[in-house]
Amino acid sequence: MGRKETIRRQSPPPPTHQGINNAHPTPPPLPVKDPNNGRKGLLLKNGSATTGNNCASTTPMDLWDSIFDGGYRADVTIEADNGGIIYAHANVLGMASPVLRGMLKEAKGYGQKKSISIHGVHQDAVRVFIRFLYSSCYENEEMKEFVVPLLVLSHAYNVPQLKRVCEQQFEHGLLNLENVVDIFQLSLLCNAPRLTLISHRMILRNFRAVVATEGWRTMRNSHPGLEKELLESVIEEENNQKEKIRKSKERKIYLELFEAMEALVHICRDGCRTIGPHDKDFTRDQAPCKYRACKGLEMLVRHFAGCKLRVPGGCIHCKRMWQLLELHSRLCADSKACRVPLCRNLKEKIKKQSKKDEIKWKLLVKKILGTKRIGASVSFIASSNSISS
Repeated sequence: MGRKETIRRQSPPPPTHQGINNAHPTPPPLPVKDPNNGRKGLLLKNGSATTGNNCASTTPMDLWDSIFDGGYRADVTIEADNGGIIYAHANVLGMASPVLRGMLKEAKGYGQKKSISIHGVHQDAVRVFIRFLYSSCYENEEMKEFVVPLLVLSHAYNVPQLKRVCEQQFEHGLLNLENVVDIFQLSLLCNAPRLTLISHRMILRNFRAVVATEGWRTMRNSHPGLEKELLESVIEEENNQKEKIRKSKERKIYLELFEAMEALVHICRDGCRTIGPHDKDFTRDQAPCKYRACKGLEMLVRHFAGCKLRVPGGCIHCKRMWQLLELHSRLCADSKACRVPLCRNLKEKIKKQSKKDEIKWKLLVKKILGTKRIGASVSFIASSNSISS
């Protein structure tokens, strides 16, 4: 065949399904910004965000650890004790520590590579320290072994995140009676206030045991001034504890007096069990009393009613009853309507008391009212006159 034939290639017709032509696949959903994350990225259907190229097999921390372990394009050599050499990257070190950044600016080297030195601690501790600058991660066993030099390095090279980690390690188990004195001194040198507070509290709580340790004896020889300050703080703590106990006992007394005033008004106004106003009938099936002081006060009132020496100073029990009656009269707002015996008479007597006695009673009333956190307008008021058994 001498004739040239032109072959036209045509695209195959679209697939049909049950007689339907031109069926197009459903387009994927548009990317959505994560409302909980300000970073640019995509929010997958399951709610997980992606940024850039996402690799499911490695995390960013693993990647940083790999960069440190492999030393890929490392441009800094760190000389440690015993001839140890650690390879690192200047950009990472400079961003993690302003002190290392200044050292790198002044460091000398060949070409683009520079060399710095970190001495004074074990070379393995230096390696753990540099690894932390890359990924903020550490092995638990290594942290337990090198927590003291790591605390020193975190302070010396201004890495506050690592300092907080070291403080937490001491707080949650690494601090004990044997090392607490040494750690207390180290916390002062490294400006770690929380660790200082925690170790100081442990010393105060276990002072006798801590004094017998080697750390205390060493501190006594090297820092006698610090020992003196600790001894003074121990004495101050003991005094504070004694003051707390004294105030607790004092507050208990004021509470008892407050309850006695409530019970006295209750007995004189409403009656309690088998004692109360002369115009009140008592039955055996009365509801139990809610005032704790009523039982003891009931016995005191019965004694006061029948005692032959019912004068101030004649009987110790009667003297106590006179004091309770006078205290009530000072707390009572309306003695004309009060049913507590002698309330009005004692108010008249109060006006004739000396200034010294007046100040003493006013202070007592103020403390009683302050103990219950109530205002001065609240009073112990009963109504009408006498008591009868």
